[in-house]
Amino acid sequence: MSSRIRFFDFSQKVNYKTEILAGLTVAMTMMPESLSFAILAGFPPLAGLYAAFIMGLVTSVFGGRPGLISGGAGAVVVVLIALMNSHGIEFVFAAVALAGVIQIMIGLFKLAKFIRLVPQPVMYGFVNGLAIIIFMAQLKQFKTISGGTEVWLTGMPLLIMGSLVALTIAIVIFLPRFTKAVPPSLVAIVVVFFIVLIFGIQTKTVSDIASVSGGFPPFHIPNIPLNLETLQVIFPYALIMAAVGLTEGLLTLNLVDEITATKGNGNKECIAQGSANILNGFFFGMGGCPMIAQTLVNLSAGARARLSGIVASLTILLIILFGAPVIGRVPMAALTGVMIMVAFGTFEWVSLKIFNRMPRQDVFVGILVAVITVLLHNLALAVLIGVIISALVFAWESAKRIRAKKYMDETGAKHYEIYGPLFFGSVAAFNDKFDIMNDPRVVIIDFKDSRVADMSGIDALNKLTERYHKAGKSLHLHHLSEDCIKLLKNAGDVIEVNILEDPEYKVVAD
Repeated sequence: MSSRIRFFDFSQKVNYKTEILAGLTVAMTMMPESLSFAILAGFPPLAGLYAAFIMGLVTSVFGGRPGLISGGAGAVVVVLIALMNSHGIEFVFAAVALAGVIQIMIGLFKLAKFIRLVPQPVMYGFVNGLAIIIFMAQLKQFKTISGGTEVWLTGMPLLIMGSLVALTIAIVIFLPRFTKAVPPSLVAIVVVFFIVLIFGIQTKTVSDIASVSGGFPPFHIPNIPLNLETLQVIFPYALIMAAVGLTEGLLTLNLVDEITATKGNGNKECIAQGSANILNGFFFGMGGCPMIAQTLVNLSAGARARLSGIVASLTILLIILFGAPVIGRVPMAALTGVMIMVAFGTFEWVSLKIFNRMPRQDVFVGILVAVITVLLHNLALAVLIGVIISALVFAWESAKRIRAKKYMDETGAKHYEIYGPLFFGSVAAFNDKFDIMNDPRVVIIDFKDSRVADMSGIDALNKLTERYHKAGKSLHLHHLSEDCIKLLKNAGDVIEVNILEDPEYKVVAD
C-alpha cells in the first residue's frame, strides 16, 4: 500500500483493550475542559464539544503522531475572544476556517521542521508552565458562586470536594501497584461516580458546567460579507490562531516523540490540524489544537496507536447524542483529581535536578518561558520570546569565540586562519585581529574553519579588502563560500578564492 494513503501502520501491534479504555478516559477528561473553554469565550457550550469531536477524529486518523490528542483547546480559543466580542460568532467560524487553510499551507511547504529551533530550556519552560496552568485551573473547582461573586468553598462542601479529589488521586497513585490491566484514571472516575451516586452525595457535576446534550454537528456556512474588509478583520486572528495552535501542537508532538521514543511527522500533523479546523469552521466547532494534558492522560493510560483518539472522539459524539444524562452526573471532583495528577506528571521534575548544572542563561530562559506561559496563557508568545533570547545568547557566545591563528610562510606572506563564524556579532572582534599597517605586502585569510554567515560579515570583508588595497597590499581570501564571492564586487581584482572545499549547510526536511 502506498505510504501516502496508509492511515494506519498495520505492522504495529495494537493492544485494543488498552486503546479503548484510554480513549474512554480521555473523553471523560476532555469534555469538561472543552465546555469550560467554550463558556469562557462566550461560545455555545456545544461548540466546544463539536470541536473536541471533529479535532479528535480528523487528527487521530490523518495526523502525523499516533497517541496525540487534539480537541477544543483553550490556547487557541483565547485568541478568538476579542473577535467574538467585537464581531460575533459568524466571524469566529470564518477565522477558524481560514486558520485551517494557513496550517495546511505550512504543512504543504514543509515548514514544521523549524520547530527544531526551539531549544531544550524553552521546552522545559513550556512544559513546566503548562503543568502549572493545568494545576491552577483545577483550583477553580474549589470555588462556587455566592451573591453573584466567586468565593471559595467552605464547611461541608469543601470537605466533600477535598475528600473526593483525594480519593481520586489515591486511586491513580496506588492502583498501578496492584494491576495495570485498566487505566487508573478511568477506574478513579468510575469509583467516585458510583460512590456519589449510591450515597447521594451533593457535589458539583459536569451538568453544573453546561448541558452536553445535542445533535450531530450541523453544516453551517459562516454568514459574513465576502469582501476585502472581512478578510482584513479575520486574517490577523486566523494567523495568530494558526501559529498558536501549531506551536503548541508541534511542541506536544516533540514531547510525545521523547516519551514514546518514536518519530512523528510534523508536516503531516500540520495538514491534519488545518483540515480539522476548516471542518470546525463549517460544522459549528470553535476550533482547536493538540491538548497536552489529554495527550499525557492518553499516554499514561498506555495508548500508543491511533485507536484511542478515535475512540475518545466517537465517545464524545455518542455522549452528545445519547449519553448526556449519565455523563452529566459525573462528579467534577473525579475529573479534578485526574487532572491534578496529569499536572504532576507533566512537570519536568528533572529540570529541577539539573538546575545547578545548567548554564545561567538557560536557567533564566526556562524560568522566563514558564512565567510568561502561566501569567499570559500565551504559549506562542512565551516560546517566541524564549527562542529569541536563546538566539541572542548564542550569538553573543559565538561572537566571543572567533579567533585567528597567524603565521608567515616561506614566501613572506602572512596567513590568518580564522576559527568561528563571521556574522554581525563577531565583526568587531574579527576586525581587531588584523594589523594592516605592519602586515607584509601579501596577506592570506583562510576561511576553511570559518563561515561567513550574514551580510554584516560580507560587508566587513569588503571594507577590510579596501583598507588593504589602499595600503598598497594584496589580500587573498581562501575557502570563501560562493554566495559571498558574488557580493564582494568592490574587491574584484585583489581577491583569490577557492570555493571547492566550502560546504553547504541545509536544514534536513522531515
